[in-house]
Amino acid sequence: MQKSRGWRVFLTLPVLSWALYDFANTIFSSNITTIFFPFYIQEAAGGNERLDQIASTFLSYANAVSSFFLVLFSPLFGVWIDRTGRKKRYVVSFALTAILFTALMGLIAPLRLGEFGGLPAAFTIVVVLFVAAKFFYQSSLIFYDAMLPDIATKDTISVLSGFGVAVGYLGTLVGLTVYPLVSGGNYADAFLPTAILFFIFTLPMMLAYKETPAAKLEKRPFFAGYRDVWETFKEMRSYRSIFLFMIVYFFINDAIATAIAMMAVYAKAIVGFTSSEFILLYLVSTVSSIIGSFIFGYITRAASAKKAVFYVGFILFSALLLGTFAVNRPMFWVTGSLFGAALGAVWVTSRVFIIELSPEDKRGQFFGLFAFSGKLSAIVGPLMYGTITLMLADYGDIASRIALASLMLFVLIGLLVHRKIPE
Repeated sequence: MQKSRGWRVFLTLPVLSWALYDFANTIFSSNITTIFFPFYIQEAAGGNERLDQIASTFLSYANAVSSFFLVLFSPLFGVWIDRTGRKKRYVVSFALTAILFTALMGLIAPLRLGEFGGLPAAFTIVVVLFVAAKFFYQSSLIFYDAMLPDIATKDTISVLSGFGVAVGYLGTLVGLTVYPLVSGGNYADAFLPTAILFFIFTLPMMLAYKETPAAKLEKRPFFAGYRDVWETFKEMRSYRSIFLFMIVYFFINDAIATAIAMMAVYAKAIVGFTSSEFILLYLVSTVSSIIGSFIFGYITRAASAKKAVFYVGFILFSALLLGTFAVNRPMFWVTGSLFGAALGAVWVTSRVFIIELSPEDKRGQFFGLFAFSGKLSAIVGPLMYGTITLMLADYGDIASRIALASLMLFVLIGLLVHRKIPE
């Protein structure tokens, strides 16, 4: 991509078609991961203070299982990038598979299929389909992130990263247009329309993005990714900066991934938001995410990616602290705004920092390792959150507050390790 000036850098076909996939997959992320699937879980498994904690456990464990499968397979993805030099085909394939499973969630949820293990069979199937849909959605992002260096220059990479995230969060606004289709609190009504929107806004990537194959390819064994992960850990002294950042990202992403998954249930069950009020809160958080992602693109360029990551961690810690002790809606409105800003900014700063730290000839491998670190943390956080709510379910709302407070410890550890990354 040639060096561009001003707003023209955002208006090229490769950049727009790339950014619109962020728009598309954010519709899935917001509608399924954050809003309507958690509402569906609470509707099916909640009901009182104790059952609300059990619903939180169901939701946490479903997210943890999805991330577990991603940890198993993500080391292979970096090898696929290095062997083929292509990313688009994998982005599209994984996106279409995620869309299919999301559509099936909507088709199966209303069916009466008897019981399985004491639970409605349809409910059990929908949870399994969610695990699969989220796995393929997250897998597509590994290849999508690796496309950024192909469309940007050294001067524009941080700004385009911010632009992509900002466009993505605009997808949240479009995704929420399915809310009027939810009738009588039957939140599964949102699943099929979400799949349709996800498909529509994936089309620009499918039809308009023209990928230039890499000139130099590596003929590495298919399972070399697992060996690469092990070798990278053994060679940590050679890649000390990137290894330390993987640790930082592990802990910060732990808090973010868990908070995203549990935000809806926590706001409704603990703070007392209605579904409509939470939708409005989420819209405000989304606006904060858009602003945060765009501003942090420029902060990253001006102050360095390293400093920008620290700023994001501090904002996230503040949001979790306020959310843990929120006793009324105004306090949680501030929490949501702070969390939205941190959420939008973390993808911008981390994506740029990993590119800055990675040797160019190992970028695909390190993007796989980057995903490995983040997705491993996405097992630990929800698993810990769900276990706390399960063990303390008899204590009611205090269980969720303790679970949320535990995430602050992860952010604090990440910030302490961050200080050790050399300039």
